[in-house]
Amino acid sequence: MKFLKKLIKILVVFFGLLIAVLYITDTDYLLKAVRTIYMRGQTTAYLEDYRHFDNQNIEVSNNPQAWPNHKAYNSVTETKRLSKANKDWGSIAYVIIKNDSVWFENYYDGFNEDSKSNSFSMAKSYVSGLMGKAIMQGHIKSLNQPVCDFLPAFCDGTAAKMKVVDLSSMASGTNWDEAYYSPLSITTRAYFDDDLAKVMNGLKVVNEPGTAYKYASGDTQMLAMVIEKATGKPLYEYFEESFWKPLGSENETLWQVDSEDHDLVKAYCCIASNAKDFARFGKLYKDHGKWNGKQILDSAFIAKSVVPRFPESPEYGYGWWLKKHLGKNFFMMRGHLGQYVFVQPEDNVIIVRLGHQKSPDNLDAKPFTDDISLYIEEGYKMLEK
Repeated sequence: MKFLKKLIKILVVFFGLLIAVLYITDTDYLLKAVRTIYMRGQTTAYLEDYRHFDNQNIEVSNNPQAWPNHKAYNSVTETKRLSKANKDWGSIAYVIIKNDSVWFENYYDGFNEDSKSNSFSMAKSYVSGLMGKAIMQGHIKSLNQPVCDFLPAFCDGTAAKMKVVDLSSMASGTNWDEAYYSPLSITTRAYFDDDLAKVMNGLKVVNEPGTAYKYASGDTQMLAMVIEKATGKPLYEYFEESFWKPLGSENETLWQVDSEDHDLVKAYCCIASNAKDFARFGKLYKDHGKWNGKQILDSAFIAKSVVPRFPESPEYGYGWWLKKHLGKNFFMMRGHLGQYVFVQPEDNVIIVRLGHQKSPDNLDAKPFTDDISLYIEEGYKMLEK
């Protein structure tokens, strides 16, 4: 009994010292990481982790518009290759929309058409679109307006050369480190820290802005801060009035914030919604910014968004991934663990895949994992039956 009491005292002292060290070294965000992710058996963010973070609610549209079912709705079954991939990589939704009608849909692992799951970096496409909306409404003068006009932390030296367009096209030149599985990376810190603005304002510009693409979630977070400063509104509120409600979304959604006190959205990720509501943004871009005949977003901005800014980096535009496959040009929303909205305008096709994992191939030598090609190829095989 004495040994047990002594052991408990030692453990209390140990954990007390550990917590003190975390606060002293400004790494106390790791406590939140342990509580929300690691103690739940996960090694990274996961689809339903939004339940354990602070969120802001985004209301359903005042005029919800259901996707109509195609005349050939669910008349074709999944190919064997697609079925295997959906099982092996933990898909929760696979939806094909043809000519603005649901041609095929299937849900897995207990999820259904209304189930919420984390968008992860698909949110970046929305944020880039909100930049376009802010320019369209005159809140931001142009793509070339200096970031310094909105964020004073980036007004000195090379940082003063950074323009709004550099944030949307991933060309800020900052020292952001895109490492998802390292607990000490700034990406992990941003996901768990309760003062995200402080984290972002601590970034350093180490390369000439606007000269080269380098994928960095921090660029999108900075862009969100620019938009909030320009519009005078929280990003989740501007998103709701600009896109979520006008596009007839059928379900309310959630957008994670860093904390109740600071109330800054985690803009590079973390919108909890469903496949068919995510698909609406793909349709808006497919239709050159029009929705039910109303110009929601400038068509010239959209045209610029879905082509590469830098010829040496043909895989990325302004918040959208770009891929040529099957002799066709696709643009896509893309998120951690294999969240995708693929858009092919000429064929009037949108394919959505959401799930727990992506294919495990190495991205060091290529911009896209193999599962992306598979989901497109098998969807087209189904359409051709």
